[in-house]
Amino acid sequence: MTDQPVSKKPLRQRADEIKPFRCKNLIAVLENPSDFRNIGTVIRNVNALGVEKVYVVDPRRSLSDDWQDLRERKPLSETSVSAVKWTFVKRFDSTEECFDYLEKKNFKSIVTSPHVKGKTSIYLHEGDYTAHAKLAVWFGSESRGISDLAVERSEMCVSIPMFGMIESLNLGTSSGIVLYEITKQRRQYQSKYEKRNQRRPRAAPLPTVLPPKPGRARSRMGS
Repeated sequence: MTDQPVSKKPLRQRADEIKPFRCKNLIAVLENPSDFRNIGTVIRNVNALGVEKVYVVDPRRSLSDDWQDLRERKPLSETSVSAVKWTFVKRFDSTEECFDYLEKKNFKSIVTSPHVKGKTSIYLHEGDYTAHAKLAVWFGSESRGISDLAVERSEMCVSIPMFGMIESLNLGTSSGIVLYEITKQRRQYQSKYEKRNQRRPRAAPLPTVLPPKPGRARSRMGS
């Protein structure tokens, strides 16, 4: 008796269900991350929250240019809980190369950074993240933060207000908080409007959350 192949129908069904909830033209950019595990964690956040793509500025060439190879890299697959298999990841050799590519595609960039003198700086909850049709959100490295070049070429700096003795968060945590707020706003916008520039209201708003399945836990919180 031979083993029967696992059906891919449930995976395709899930992909069809979540497609309307993806945030179009929203990219998370990691600038020179130093820890492979953090890259995997951010990819997991990106996939779970409905961000469209991940770009990685990787001057050390620690990542492959081949997406298929990335999907099969065990450290990324394990820390992302296999989300890398379902998330588009593209690498760049330098910050300048990534900005040039994004700007050519008409993307506007914001960086996550403490307030910078001479630059528009806001707290996360103060921002309108639907103002730009195409948006790239930059996160700096764990050790050095965001680069001066990225700050210079961005539209503004966004920071998470903190109230503890330790005023810092690791990359995985900060990316989850920031991207949750941004995807929430953009999903609500996509629900209400058909056209970005004309803000044409939909006849009936689209749902902004997936309905829970009967008899199934809503999420895997804490896993």
